[in-house]
Amino acid sequence: MPGLDFNHAMIYSRDVASSLRFYVELLGLKQVEIFEWQGRPVYARLKSGRGQGTIALHQLEQGKTLPEFSGVRLYFEVKELDKFCKRLEDAGVALKQQPKVMPWGWRHAYLDDPDGHEVSLYWAGAKRFRKTRMPKP
Repeated sequence: MPGLDFNHAMIYSRDVASSLRFYVELLGLKQVEIFEWQGRPVYARLKSGRGQGTIALHQLEQGKTLPEFSGVRLYFEVKELDKFCKRLEDAGVALKQQPKVMPWGWRHAYLDDPDGHEVSLYWAGAKRFRKTRMPKP
């Protein structure tokens, strides 16, 4: 349909302050806005330095729990993937998968945010907008 534009994805968090440190201080996203309630952040909107899409961090309602696996993974593209991942590890972030070339030709590293949401850091370069060609088995 004409006129449809992706605005943002909402990420529920047990502790928005902890998620802010992860996404802003470690991944380098920029704060668009932060809303505080009773002296602590309960909502924040963030954007990458290069793109237009945003993510929102939202405090989980009291008494609710996050599902063990939500079926969503966040993707962030970074050209100097190995260097970026090394900086994260030096800051104490555990990677679930070190950067490696995947069968579709993109380099990926995987990690979790403080609430266990899956994050993929990757570099695809020009391949990002090309049809994927899987190698023959």
